[in-house]
Amino acid sequence: MRGFLLGLFCFFCASGSLWAESTCKLKAKFNLNGYKKVEKKRVVIGGMFPVHMSVASSDRNTSNLPVSSGCAGFNFRTFRWTQTMLFAINEINQREDLLPKTDLGYVIYDSCFTISKAVEGTLTYLTGQDEAVPNYRCGNGPPLATLVGAGGSDLSIATARILGLYHFPQVSYCSTCSALNNKFQFPTFLRTIPNDLHQSKAMAQLVLHFGWTWVGTIAAADDYGKYGIKDFKEQVEEAGVCISFSETLPKVSSPEAIQSIAQTVVESTAKVIVVFSSDVDLSPLIGELLRHNVTNRTWIASEAWVTSALINQPGMNSLLSGTLGFGVKRADIPGLQHHLLDLDPYADALTEEFWETLFNCTLDYGKALRLAREANGTLSRAVPYGLCTGSESVAQLNNTYSDVSQLRITYSVYKAVYAVAHALHNLEHCEDGKGPFVGGSCANITNFEPWQLMYYVKNVRYKMPNTGEEIYFEDGDIQAFYDIINWQVSDNGEISYVTVGHYNGSAAAEEKMHIRNESIVWNNGELEPPRSVCSENCEPGTRKGIRQGEPVCCFDCIPCADGEISNTTNARECILCTGDDWSNDAHDACVPKIIEFLAFGEPLGITLIAISVFGALVTIAVGVVLIMYIGTPLVKANDALLSFLLLLSLVVTFLCSIVFLGEPQNWSCMTSQVALALGFALCLSCIMGKAAVLMLRARALKKARAKAKAAAKAAKAAAEAAANSGSPDVIATSSNINDAAALDKPEVDILTFGHQRAIAAVATLIQVVACTVWLIILPPHPVKNTFAQNVKIILECDEGSVVFICCIFGYDILLALLAFIFAFTARKLEDHFRPKPKDGSSTGTSASLATAATDVNASFASTAIDDQPEN
Repeated sequence: MRGFLLGLFCFFCASGSLWAESTCKLKAKFNLNGYKKVEKKRVVIGGMFPVHMSVASSDRNTSNLPVSSGCAGFNFRTFRWTQTMLFAINEINQREDLLPKTDLGYVIYDSCFTISKAVEGTLTYLTGQDEAVPNYRCGNGPPLATLVGAGGSDLSIATARILGLYHFPQVSYCSTCSALNNKFQFPTFLRTIPNDLHQSKAMAQLVLHFGWTWVGTIAAADDYGKYGIKDFKEQVEEAGVCISFSETLPKVSSPEAIQSIAQTVVESTAKVIVVFSSDVDLSPLIGELLRHNVTNRTWIASEAWVTSALINQPGMNSLLSGTLGFGVKRADIPGLQHHLLDLDPYADALTEEFWETLFNCTLDYGKALRLAREANGTLSRAVPYGLCTGSESVAQLNNTYSDVSQLRITYSVYKAVYAVAHALHNLEHCEDGKGPFVGGSCANITNFEPWQLMYYVKNVRYKMPNTGEEIYFEDGDIQAFYDIINWQVSDNGEISYVTVGHYNGSAAAEEKMHIRNESIVWNNGELEPPRSVCSENCEPGTRKGIRQGEPVCCFDCIPCADGEISNTTNARECILCTGDDWSNDAHDACVPKIIEFLAFGEPLGITLIAISVFGALVTIAVGVVLIMYIGTPLVKANDALLSFLLLLSLVVTFLCSIVFLGEPQNWSCMTSQVALALGFALCLSCIMGKAAVLMLRARALKKARAKAKAAAKAAKAAAEAAANSGSPDVIATSSNINDAAALDKPEVDILTFGHQRAIAAVATLIQVVACTVWLIILPPHPVKNTFAQNVKIILECDEGSVVFICCIFGYDILLALLAFIFAFTARKLEDHFRPKPKDGSSTGTSASLATAATDVNASFASTAIDDQPEN
């Protein structure tokens, strides 16, 4: 029974194997080059390196069995990375403190810098044999621990998607794309090189550090370039930097696209160009720019090409000198150079190709023989020309492969291998009951699941030998530290890499970047940083005017308007000065406005003072004359008090104009307006009082004349009647006598000086009351007039109320009109009114209002005498 069951089991196993082979086997053959050493090894570490730059073209013949393309373009730099992994594994196998009981093997494939090759290698790892069978592992060798690779970010993204399905750990040494930190899509991806998110921030901070606001960008057409430039743009555009142009380097050879990009660089005014690309993708553009003789540009390099010998070729000085870039941490690896130089050219196909490419010969005797015969027709030498001896010296060529002065990505490879080794060491030395898995269990170093090793890899923490650098992962990333590298031309005419600063992504914001500006040598040997702006800075006193349809960094500098300033560089708006300030001539500061008022020392003020004083002195002189002749009939007849009040009002009116001079104060504003109003009122009241009396006397005189004329006419009529009747005597009637007496003393004499003074006092009192109300309710007060002239503050008096001032001075106008009317009415009054002497002589002074009556009485008397009969 036991034999039957054993046979049945073998049958099912054979059937399953045949079924899998018939249903899952791929018809295509993978064409993978690399290194493989798995015999008698407990654990195998996978590796993937872009030893070649591209895949070779195929004939696309569909009638033959499909075979994956071969590779072309040997890359000495990446071949050094490959040898570094071999060196690290050999070093670990010789150590007693790290995996002492475990001998590591390796399977390393060439990705040819192509996604398809990277996928081929990944499937081969998972399958365990050279022919991949999806979802099926039929290898029976030692377990595959981790994949170290796969080179560029695009390659790692492709491999990480596949490996993540199997929880298979992947540790990358140069895949920096920020998209790879998404643990939902790439749960098992880790890297020993900083995340590009830090590099993008570092580039942005470098651009801002030197004040560049107008930059161009060039990126590779892959996730590395796309995400790197995207993060960079977000950083700088938020800070106000504009992108002059943004070009993408083709992944497939395209001379037309390269020429177009080169033309864009030539025509652009941007002096700074940021490049996120690998050296392989950038190399064609550099050659095209050399043909265009492009100079006077500063290149900002990403870590993928900042120390690349593929870019730093002879003759690049005019184009690339002064380049600034960010390189990952550098270290020396003792013993590596000896390993690199100690190669057996016949050991494997990849090393053989390296040797032939390096020395431009062939290791195949038959091939060399054929080439010699094709060239000469006959074989003239025992050893064919072009045959490698195998003893050529790699060290003498001073090739980038053997150059260990800038071990940056190489050091990252070294760290990745050690990360896997330390994770395996921790897995191997797990104590049962204290393990990280269910029930405290541990994994078996000879038969573990990928997810078990993944736990140890992501939690590993170790120190690198020789450097002492502590390595650990935070969400799959390590700490971001970059050296800032400057390409400087050395004395021998070659470009050397000079470290001029560093960037620490884990430091505080103000401490992240340290750069020594004085150590930088710019393009063409300049010591001052270039200016890369679309428009020059707008100096204080101007503002930025946006150009329609152009980036915000392209603008015109528009001078600030009068009364507005800008006191900063590149001001977006001008600031309006406050009411008491005005812009200076440069429009970069607000200065106090010029305070202006009618000053005493100004020509107008001096003129006004002279006129006022002259008028007051003349008025006073008239008053003095009046006092000198105060006893004369003329002065007495004109009411001396009222005359003096009139002169006083004129003096006040003249002198109050002086109060308008000087800086206005509350008292001066009220005094000037009120004094002027009251002065006019008093003056006009006095004139109006005198005119009113004159008008009344003129009316009384007119009435007296009318009476006298009527009495004379009656007397004459009576005389004529008596003469006609023959009566000898004419006797004047009592009524005639009374009329004559009335003419001797007319009724107007009852208007005394008191009436004139009363009229003047009442008229002036009305103005006093009005001014008092004005000063109480809305008094005049000093104000600053900032609207009459922009650059000046005119200190003046605000009348307080237009209504009040119109009423006040309107009242003065009313007094003037009344005085004019009264005077006009009395215009025909004689210039004399004290009675004439009987002898008809005149005193030379004023005449009497009773002149007419006297004349009439005299005629009456003479007529009566003449008419009396003789005795």
